[in-house]
Amino acid sequence: MLDTAQRVVMVSGASRGLGLHITERLLQAGFTVSAGVRNPASLAGREGLLVCQYDASESGSGEAWVAATQRQYGRIDALVNCAGINPRLRVMDEDEGALDEMWKINVKGPLRLSRAALPFLFKCGNGRIINVASLAGRRVGSNVGYAMTKFAVVALTHGIRQECWDRGVRATALCPGYIATDMTVGETEVTREEMTQPEDLAEMVELLLRLPNTLSVAELLINCRKEAML
Repeated sequence: MLDTAQRVVMVSGASRGLGLHITERLLQAGFTVSAGVRNPASLAGREGLLVCQYDASESGSGEAWVAATQRQYGRIDALVNCAGINPRLRVMDEDEGALDEMWKINVKGPLRLSRAALPFLFKCGNGRIINVASLAGRRVGSNVGYAMTKFAVVALTHGIRQECWDRGVRATALCPGYIATDMTVGETEVTREEMTQPEDLAEMVELLLRLPNTLSVAELLINCRKEAML
């Protein structure tokens, strides 16, 4: 297993929900974390934590965050793409504004961040990228627009694996079902108690970041209920 000491991990969407739980877990485990958030005032910096402004919908924001992290620590060892949105879009909805926004944040954001961080991930020899996708990227439910973008995130992950394997980078598509965060408030299909708890999922992220190059997980499907097709 890889040591956590001095390893620098960038986490997007770090001020709330799963991203916040991942940030807290990694800090407790001894990682140094660079947190990308829309509003830096929403997360207090402390030892081992750098808080940077990052908006996945803005071109150049990810590149600026990567540069700030590199200036501060002189290295980047891992990237966790956690920022995402899930407005509902059905096939018959003619207004494609929600899809355009999801495409910018859920797909282009991780793509641009990964591209900017990869030169530094190559240098460390065991770079890691974890893309938080969704079980919606493995099967389609009522929100087809969200599922389309998460299918794309899974495809991005495999593209990174194919292009960057020989340079020591390992990528994982993390595909959870319902998580008990603010993103699932209002969902009635599964109770909050039955949903996957974000602190448990954050522990899985820590494990993925510590796995050696010889033990790589391409996709990790996590569910709180039995689904026959999965």
